[in-house]
Amino acid sequence: MQKIKLGSSSLEVSKICLGTMTFGEQNSEAEAHSQLDYALERGVNFIDTAEMYPVMASAATQGSTERYIGSWLRQSGKRDQVVLASKIAGPNSRMHWIRDGKSNHDALNIRTAVEDSLRRLQTDHIDLYQLHWPSRNLPIFGNNSYDPQQEREAVAIEDTLAVLGKLIDEGKIGHIGVSNESSWGVSEYIKQAEMKGLPRIVSIQNLYNLTARHFETSLLDETCHRDKVGLLAYSPLAFGQLTAKYIDDPQARGRLTIFPPGWSPRYIRPATIEAARQYAELARAHGLTPTQLALAWCYTRWFVASTIIGATSLEQLQHNIDAYDITLSPELVAAVDAIHASITNPGQ
Repeated sequence: MQKIKLGSSSLEVSKICLGTMTFGEQNSEAEAHSQLDYALERGVNFIDTAEMYPVMASAATQGSTERYIGSWLRQSGKRDQVVLASKIAGPNSRMHWIRDGKSNHDALNIRTAVEDSLRRLQTDHIDLYQLHWPSRNLPIFGNNSYDPQQEREAVAIEDTLAVLGKLIDEGKIGHIGVSNESSWGVSEYIKQAEMKGLPRIVSIQNLYNLTARHFETSLLDETCHRDKVGLLAYSPLAFGQLTAKYIDDPQARGRLTIFPPGWSPRYIRPATIEAARQYAELARAHGLTPTQLALAWCYTRWFVASTIIGATSLEQLQHNIDAYDITLSPELVAAVDAIHASITNPGQ
């Protein structure tokens, strides 16, 4: 498993990152530990979590993912073998169970969130600490239209960087990153860091898959490349839609059938389903599974620092990691691009 320096940081991370949002909802603690053991055996040293996990988010389960990882770190004694990433929730009054629904990126919230995550993770430091979504108004999670009428009071980026800098100085976090961010946001974080001697972001965790390739545009791709901000691609299988399991069996068990239909509508749009069907046919015509094509696509993009994969079984996890060894021919890449040109970013 190849390892690379993440952005401008000193962190050496595997090209595959184990996503853990199923731990505590779709996976038990024992299953979570088995996945962590297996991933490490296969050379995956990068683990991503968040204070709000598992999904779907609820007061009853919030923090379970970090607790499962923490018990594994304690029992395995392998803290020094992994790069551990977590995230603080942004504003969302509906998540009243996270700091009374007042989570934001100010000093009190960030410090409280870090301390709570450290306690659940049973560690004294988090290698990469990320802002799960922005403090300011920004269309995210399938809402693609920026609306200035939705402006809200937001924490200034320099204030957020200042408290993160203090936590770095205290040794509680190592490096910082953003998630669900825009080109303007990345540029502003870099600008404020350079102007005021504050820590630079080293990563951006954004959506990227065959049905959502917006990152490839100069809006983000060029910005992150020039400023040395590594992309951590999440949802490479579009919540399982790109595995074709829902196309083969509309009642297949997974997030798109066990969670409410409106929870993540971008993955059930007719155009997304049609694109997934065409990618599945293309994969099978080339002797690949739909999962292999979707993951190999992400694994082989030059601008993807690490691809975040998730699974609910060891069999799925093995299949996902095995796809790392697949090389896509120029002809297959051209065929992927042809589908993309006809159905552009339906899952964005």
